[in-house]
Amino acid sequence: MRLNWRAISEDEPGTRWAGLFREYWPAYHHWWAREGPEARPGFHDSRRALKTHMPELLPLYDRLCELAGGTDHAARFLSFYCPPPYLSSCSQAIWPGEEPVLVRNYDYSPKAFDSLTMRTHWQGRTVMGTADGLWGLVDGINDAGLAVSLTFGGRRVVGDGFGVPLILRYVLQTCETTEEAGRALARIPTHMSYNVTVVDARRKFLTALMAPDRKTVLTHQAVATNHQERVEWASHARFTATVERERFLLQRLTLHVEPEEKFIGAFLRPPLYSSRFDHGFGTLYTAVYRPRLRQMELRWPRACWPFHMDAFHEDTRAIFTPEDTLHTP
Repeated sequence: MRLNWRAISEDEPGTRWAGLFREYWPAYHHWWAREGPEARPGFHDSRRALKTHMPELLPLYDRLCELAGGTDHAARFLSFYCPPPYLSSCSQAIWPGEEPVLVRNYDYSPKAFDSLTMRTHWQGRTVMGTADGLWGLVDGINDAGLAVSLTFGGRRVVGDGFGVPLILRYVLQTCETTEEAGRALARIPTHMSYNVTVVDARRKFLTALMAPDRKTVLTHQAVATNHQERVEWASHARFTATVERERFLLQRLTLHVEPEEKFIGAFLRPPLYSSRFDHGFGTLYTAVYRPRLRQMELRWPRACWPFHMDAFHEDTRAIFTPEDTLHTP
């Protein structure tokens, strides 16, 4: 499988972002309106929700809406408020060594993936990470040394709230420590259940178990897969092997502190690595975040792509991901 991946940097929203929007919008619009535009909240409700829960982002949101052409559908989409439901199958963990390191696998359909790493300096805060929805993120890091990552929480409940990629953007734009991120994650409503792991440069970490129908639970879990405190969607849990992946990671964390490279390498092999792209849940990449060093890496079984916040190089790469099942070591 081939991924045509790009790394793009733009300090302030401008022509580069507008070009990306024009390129991605037809596919995103088809997805967003698949149940009919009337199934999504109106513009005024969407903007009001953003103003209520993430007011710091409002000037940035207004600017992006302007660059997107100012249309009603684009503005409602960019609010990330009550989007259509979507599922993923991911694994993430904090390496137990002294250096703060967050490692994650993102398992999703390649047909619905941006294949885009973005570095921005919006509103005076430098952020880089894996883009989703043109300004949201599924994982990322900021210039304060705060890193975040998400996994789907394994529940079918859908409610009133925001798509979690925008919540991650908000955390990275406004927070500098794990404690600040925890307070933000505890109060912002999400439209589906997600586990968000946060680690800062001091190696303080937490995992927030977010849901639309109950209060967010802040835990000291160093591992998150695709369920929360217990399995609630049995068929999804069996299909994604969420319990097996969690046990595998917990065993690696509790038996002994293995070298960092060995720990990262485990994410590139089964049971964490998945080649089920035909089912929409193949591992599209492994991300490694080092908050103290303000670095990230994207890894695949046959490639590695490093990024540094202060020396970010724009580039394009063709990534060939193996579709055959890798042998378990």
